[in-house]
Amino acid sequence: MRALASYREAMLVAVRSVFSSKLRSFLTLLGVILATTTLIVVMSMVHGMDVYVGQQVSDMGTDGFQVQRIPLLGDFDPKKLLDLERKNPKLTLEEFQYLKSQLTLVREFGMSAAQGVSVHYRGQVMDGVGMTGVTANMAAISDLGVTAGRFITDFDDQRHTNVAFIGNDVRERYFRDSDAIGKTIMLNGKPFEVIGVSDKKGSAFGFSQDNFVMIPLGTFFKVFGAHSEASFSALALDHEHLDDAQDEVRVLLRAHRKLRPNQEDNFGLLSSSSLVALWDRITKTLATMAVGIVSVFMVVGGVVIMNIMLAVVTERTYEIGIRKAVGARNGDIMRQFLIESSLLSATGGLMGVLLAWLLTVLVRAVTPMPMAVPPSAVVVGVGVSALVGLFFGVYPAQRAAKLDPIHALRWER
Repeated sequence: MRALASYREAMLVAVRSVFSSKLRSFLTLLGVILATTTLIVVMSMVHGMDVYVGQQVSDMGTDGFQVQRIPLLGDFDPKKLLDLERKNPKLTLEEFQYLKSQLTLVREFGMSAAQGVSVHYRGQVMDGVGMTGVTANMAAISDLGVTAGRFITDFDDQRHTNVAFIGNDVRERYFRDSDAIGKTIMLNGKPFEVIGVSDKKGSAFGFSQDNFVMIPLGTFFKVFGAHSEASFSALALDHEHLDDAQDEVRVLLRAHRKLRPNQEDNFGLLSSSSLVALWDRITKTLATMAVGIVSVFMVVGGVVIMNIMLAVVTERTYEIGIRKAVGARNGDIMRQFLIESSLLSATGGLMGVLLAWLLTVLVRAVTPMPMAVPPSAVVVGVGVSALVGLFFGVYPAQRAAKLDPIHALRWER
């Protein structure tokens, strides 16, 4: 009980000391505030992108992969990207049909091509909707749920029928209070009958994943032309065959394009594992930068806290002498100053948390970055701040504890 009362008293003294000089405390904590803000903003970015990467991985599944015109992995090189845009040929329907007839290690192989479109219905216009031409198996490949109606079939694709499978945003805009199935919408002036509505998918990086319309791939090429960017999507026989399935696609496509052994692939493969590997590289870079910046700020903040605490010890020398004269032990004096420095630093951590939260709200409001402060970031930010105060408060606390009570009592005489 005596120890508990001692800690309570030390905490009350520390609180009074911190808030008795608000301006000095704030200036002392600038380094800790900036360090905590930086740490939590980076953690919020990582958390938001984790959600996005998790969504992408879940869409492809552990045994899914895509064939794309431009590889999305590796170090970002604008010059090389422009070179690939110029040199890499677009994926074609003929290549899709060839691969589909030759592949043995995939259970599903589909194709999609996309472009933007304006959706019209009864005089209302919805611009910037993503329109994708797809094969009938894309719902199974991308794990796309159906809320109402049905998905596109092989019959729709082969007969080039004008039917559309719409996302939840389009349904909410035009058919919030009515049944969308059977209604006719206009896609860039062409009539399409709504045959199905997708499950709501939410947003990623601030962009809605429900703002789309899907039509049969054959209809897409017939009505809108074959100039759009296309990609192939596949599901391996199982996760164990994923690497072998990708190798099979690579070999067949290289052979079909007559690439020599010394030539690089003029296409890219993207799987859930490669997406996760890319994200791991990005987060390691972000973490390294964050650790460097946070360490500098924390050290600067810690040194400032130590200097301020040394000044506090000097200011309160007479008080320390009084306390020792009435029975306070060295441990009591040391405990009081350690608690005070830790509380001071933790207060800076809390201010950094608040500032980081305001920044994440602002960034989320004006950019597509899906930032969110995870609870763990608050704990880490405040905890690290308190530890910094504790570490840099040890020397001032020891100096206060070792003061001779006789000399201390003479300080102000």
